[in-house]
Amino acid sequence: MTSEPSSQVQAVRIETGDGPVLPGDLGLPQQPAGIVVFAHGSGSSRLSPRNRHVAAALRQARFATLLFDLLTPEEAADRANVFDIPLLAGRVCDALRWIARQPALADLPVGLFGASTGAGAALVAAARMPGAVGAVVSRGGRPDMAGAALASVRAPVLLIVGGADTQVIALNRAAEAELTCVKAVEIVPGATHLFEEPGTLDAVVALAQGWFAAHLQTASRHDR
Repeated sequence: MTSEPSSQVQAVRIETGDGPVLPGDLGLPQQPAGIVVFAHGSGSSRLSPRNRHVAAALRQARFATLLFDLLTPEEAADRANVFDIPLLAGRVCDALRWIARQPALADLPVGLFGASTGAGAALVAAARMPGAVGAVVSRGGRPDMAGAALASVRAPVLLIVGGADTQVIALNRAAEAELTCVKAVEIVPGATHLFEEPGTLDAVVALAQGWFAAHLQTASRHDR
């Protein structure tokens, strides 16, 4: 993978509707085709090495990226918040509203990339703001945690699961059955939950790039 100029990534601050201002990293390649917002999993942050790897690859494919902390350090210290999907989904919605206020970003179609519990939050956010989300990708996610919101998701959803992550495969299959939008499940052979095996994260990258390329070009930006 070729390197990218560090100047492509800049620190930003995301204002939330419930008070905290959350740090983020905005990556903006030249002439972006869209922007992908990352929702990390429990116990992680915008510094997740796996999400940063995926984000760098998406920027090379001309997608802007936004990685941000869904919780403040004080909030994250309370484990109940880490699994509070409505709270986390609200923060993803805050990021969507922040993007809509940025002149350089407002006209870009938006995708969501969720990992672990972040996938549940991303799907709830997509259900809450259907006009703002053009596509969703889940990596080793817990889409089942979106619950009843799954039936309201309109954006195309790709669920990527490791072939050795058998329990999560079952949870993703169950969630897929509840989705009424365009949807797919992709199993990466030999991958465990964190996709640490050689080549497995690159397989995630290829699948995510393909999904966003196919679905964000025609995504609507209305009804924010």
